[in-house]
Amino acid sequence: MSKRAPVPPFDAETAAQKARLAENAWNSRDPDTVAMAYSETSQWRNRDQFLQGRDDIVEFLSTKWSNELDYRLIKEVWAFHGNRIAVRFAYEWHDPDNQWFRSHGNEQWEFDRNGLMTRREASINDVLIKSTERLMHWPLGPRPDNHPGLTELGL
Repeated sequence: MSKRAPVPPFDAETAAQKARLAENAWNSRDPDTVAMAYSETSQWRNRDQFLQGRDDIVEFLSTKWSNELDYRLIKEVWAFHGNRIAVRFAYEWHDPDNQWFRSHGNEQWEFDRNGLMTRREASINDVLIKSTERLMHWPLGPRPDNHPGLTELGL
């Protein structure tokens, strides 16, 4: 099995790297790319949905990004220990009717020794916003290094 660096145990630097790699992958909005960061038997709880394995992840993300348009995400490490990382995040998107949302949440991640995520627990709340209230302005894809993070944005 190949390794997905960085691998546990995590320190402040490697936890931040892992979170930024996850953020960049999710901002690609490519379900197949994102799914490769998870073990083949990865278990998810996303809001009220329970998923297991890469096929479920790809199906879930394909549906998600067909409804959550112009998606932009920022993640920030909250805590880490051993093979676990907790992050908080926010993302902005609009629905097909052009109603904008900012979704706030937190995730707890657990990794195997190869750096693949074996468990993801996510709690998320959606807030209606006006397009003029958006804070995440960059071309679709990874967040530029000079774009503020959650703390700098006051989120």
